[in-house]
Amino acid sequence: MLSESYVLPGSPDYPLAIAAKRYWATEFEGNATVPTAQTLILLHSTSFHKETWEPTLEDLFQFASRHGSKNLIREAWSIDCPNHGESGHLNHRALSQSEFPNFTCEKYAQAAHRFIMSGLADFRSRNLVGIGHSLGANAMLLLQEVKPSLPFSFLVIVEPMVSAKGQEPLAPLRRSLVNRASKRREFWPSRTTFKEELGAPDRHAAKWDSRVLDSFVNHAIYRNQEENNFALACKPEQEVAMYRDDLEGPTKPVQVVDRICHSIPIHLILGGIHDLIPEQVHRDLLDTNSGRNFATVVTMKDVGHLIPQEDPSRLAQEIFTALLSDKNTQTSSRL
Repeated sequence: MLSESYVLPGSPDYPLAIAAKRYWATEFEGNATVPTAQTLILLHSTSFHKETWEPTLEDLFQFASRHGSKNLIREAWSIDCPNHGESGHLNHRALSQSEFPNFTCEKYAQAAHRFIMSGLADFRSRNLVGIGHSLGANAMLLLQEVKPSLPFSFLVIVEPMVSAKGQEPLAPLRRSLVNRASKRREFWPSRTTFKEELGAPDRHAAKWDSRVLDSFVNHAIYRNQEENNFALACKPEQEVAMYRDDLEGPTKPVQVVDRICHSIPIHLILGGIHDLIPEQVHRDLLDTNSGRNFATVVTMKDVGHLIPQEDPSRLAQEIFTALLSDKNTQTSSRL
């Protein structure tokens, strides 16, 4: 898999830089002239970074090449949330200003829209497919209503942090996440120390794919020259702000689904282990009486909320299946 990095610099009206990466395979290079070849836009979850999608993309590109579907994908673009990853590092001074105390997933959607509309690539002429995980899934849904609108053909939404029954069902989880993030360690003497701490048997990261763990070590922290240590790219206060997006954060994306699901196919991928999002929240989202319609619903057994981190290979297979789909909006469930 090949990649190149881009940074859209800040401006007087939007002072935050937005970093992104473009990914492609040699086998796909001729697809620029294939109108149906898909350009994937990926948004990550809170506390991660754009590179967290790399293991999924590596396996997805292999599936596409191996199964005689070389014309399926043109390329993929993964975009940082401006207070995460490389972008968080670039913006750490700007984010300390008073205008950025509550960076929400809606602001992530607006940042992604700004990058796509920047002219770095002619995205509006592409066959766009949106892919998002957790709060990145929320942002991907909200992106569908940012104006001027973008021509997404369909969406793949992975474990969205949403509630169809109001804010209360996710309130205990939000309080737990805020409490955990507010106590998070921010500095380490070396990347080795950081990796050792993450890989401890009692840590959630012990269940991650090794490629994801290595990527997190390389991109979730940066060299802090001023203090001669390594610092989190997404500061704990920024992570807390994302989780405190409690006015419309868990509900507005569901309203977007209700409005667009009959015109834009939405493929939903959920984890079978309810380690973060309660099972009832998933049931409410899938309520057939709501009028809400998903093109497909897949529940991945033996995986929790962090699907891209825990099982990127199986996720790549499910995304590949969605990309191959005929965009049929008839709901089907595979357990």
